Amino acid sequence: MTNPKPIRKAVFPVAGLGTRFLPATKAIPKELLPIVDKPLIQYAVDEAREAGIEQMIFVTGRGKTAIVEHFDIAYELETTMGERGKDMSVLDSSRFTPGDIITVRQQVPMGLGHAIWCARAIVGDEPFAILLPDEMMWGEPGCMKQMVDAYAETGGNLVSVLEVPREDVSSYGVIDPGAENGALTEVKGLVEKPPVDEAPSNKIVSGRYILQPEVMRILEDQEKGAGGEIQLTDAMAKMIGQQPFHAVTFEGRRFDCGSKLGFVEATLAIALEREDMGGDVREMAHRILGD
Repeated sequence: MTNPKPIRKAVFPVAGLGTRFLPATKAIPKELLPIVDKPLIQYAVDEAREAGIEQMIFVTGRGKTAIVEHFDIAYELETTMGERGKDMSVLDSSRFTPGDIITVRQQVPMGLGHAIWCARAIVGDEPFAILLPDEMMWGEPGCMKQMVDAYAETGGNLVSVLEVPREDVSSYGVIDPGAENGALTEVKGLVEKPPVDEAPSNKIVSGRYILQPEVMRILEDQEKGAGGEIQLTDAMAKMIGQQPFHAVTFEGRRFDCGSKLGFVEATLAIALEREDMGGDVREMAHRILGD
């Protein structure tokens, strides 16, 4: 496929209740919990921007308006900081051009596929990206940039994958791989949480997608799948063989920030890499561990 339509829009499913992080998420959306000094959602939005994506579509639920507030201009804060001569650059990546942040409501939690379908009117007839903020992808260039670069060559549909130990595959969606070419792997099938002895590979789907708009038509009529929810994996599987479908093996690290342990790991790993605090954090860790 030559000159595929550019990826201008990204969908962020952020309607979840964040029950694993209660009581912290009782009044604050989980996506706004900070990894060091930046909310989880902003890492994903920055990743999308780096990939050249212009329009961010948040699929939200009740009590999630603070996510949009975060990307608004904070007039009083910025005025006060300006008057005091404070560094304003810390707010740069949380500002958006009017109209480039759009929200739609997922009124009933019916699964990831349903959340994506809720954005159909805004996505329209364009290919689009999906970023799951819970899965924090850490690397340079970012995961979505790596995928957009691959998409320029392949067109069609892409998923990001990571290789995990085979004994861990039954916790994830796994690809049935075809021909490989560097970081690109042809996708012949998708299996959701297979038993270890039945898994077609150890390449797990990891929270980043580029999909053609036809997936919305499939989601429209799709029956509920695993867990009684409308599964995105089921809809993607129906597109295999109809359109090009590839996986990009991400060069970087994944942190599962949907779990407390993954959240702490991400915080520690990123703090250790920061020039302004890495050395101090390493010393602190040694002190706590008594090394």
